[in-house]
Amino acid sequence: MSAPVTAVIVGAGHRGVGYASLALHKPDMLKIVGVADPDELRRMKAAEKFGVPGENLYETAQEMARVPQFADAVINGTMDLDHVPTALPLLEAGYDMLLEKPICPTREELLALLETTRRTGRKLMIGHVLRYAPFYVAIKQRILSGDIGDVYAMHSTEAVSYHHMAVAFIRGRWAHRSTNPMLLAKCCHDLDLIAWYYSGIRPAHVSSFGSRTVFCEAAAPEGSGTRCLVDCQIEPDCPYSARKNYLEQRRWGMYAFEPIEHIQDATDEDRERSLREDSPFGRCVYRTDGDVADHQSVIIEFENGATASHDMITGTAQPGRHVHIWGTKGEIQGFMENGSFILRHPDARAGCEYSEETVDVNVTMDGHGGGDLRLVEDFVRAVRGEERSISSTDILDSVYGHHTAYAADDAMVERRVVEIEDLGEGSGH
Repeated sequence: MSAPVTAVIVGAGHRGVGYASLALHKPDMLKIVGVADPDELRRMKAAEKFGVPGENLYETAQEMARVPQFADAVINGTMDLDHVPTALPLLEAGYDMLLEKPICPTREELLALLETTRRTGRKLMIGHVLRYAPFYVAIKQRILSGDIGDVYAMHSTEAVSYHHMAVAFIRGRWAHRSTNPMLLAKCCHDLDLIAWYYSGIRPAHVSSFGSRTVFCEAAAPEGSGTRCLVDCQIEPDCPYSARKNYLEQRRWGMYAFEPIEHIQDATDEDRERSLREDSPFGRCVYRTDGDVADHQSVIIEFENGATASHDMITGTAQPGRHVHIWGTKGEIQGFMENGSFILRHPDARAGCEYSEETVDVNVTMDGHGGGDLRLVEDFVRAVRGEERSISSTDILDSVYGHHTAYAADDAMVERRVVEIEDLGEGSGH
């Protein structure tokens, strides 16, 4: 049996520690030997969780990169704006890397990362965990087997729930286009799935329309205020009530109470005080300074003439992801949260129009449909040089998925069709 891959955590937040938890479930595959995080509390909590010695704790990735390499790989769970600045020095230092999505907010940073990966020859895997969710893997297997022939069109939809939209993209850190366009921040998974299903075929042209029409002051109900627990007359009946979402329903505590993370053993009184006084998560969703779109549609034309489209709808009652794929011999249609998809074929026999088969998939709603730790396991295999799963493809698929998001944002704002440049041959990783 191969020795476990040794890895360091850079960015000891929810995602970085979550990926690293494979070391606790399968210590024969992964061992965490270092942590870098500017927040001392998070750094020490992660060190305690994974048994990391004090001499392997650092405040920054740059500081870690300056010492002799002491692990095989990096699990980079930093914030979006920090991804490339922390990734480049560690790739240069010889580490392979699992990098959380989205890769970065700009084309320029993405191209710099791609150049570094190609030049250093390091393995770089992006945290596109839905590729590893059994639901999407089963669909990919059907495509690869030729069950529906050559794929020429597909459509996907992501419905973002009212409470998820409010906590992350209205009240939270992803509320501004300057940080990350909404389609990149929330739907980079979906655009990556499209790129993965068309793996190796370059997206060539993108158009997109969208706007912010739900979460704006013009749509604010009569009686709403500026803060849920201070001056709102309709708070008891509002589905976006901070009291309901974060105190009563206990949703999204990892985000909503981050402002008081420094308080050990925080009480409900501490949490309510934070929401009432100064927490951004206590603001009215109709009166914030954010500017991301709250609904958007994108259409993609690939270099071989195939097409794809994606709709992002937010503030929905029922969240989930739909997919419909058409090939020259049949089609696939499914809803991930149902744990099944339908495979249809034309059937010209008398009395028939088409035949269909329902394919059931063992879906868990933990860890992005069961994809999180499957991705980390595949990363370990990649670092070891072992055979990887069908979910692991050339980095260009991930890069083109991100370029599609950038192009869609430009197309929406500038109301034009945007061309995606040819980035040449793949990196081999």
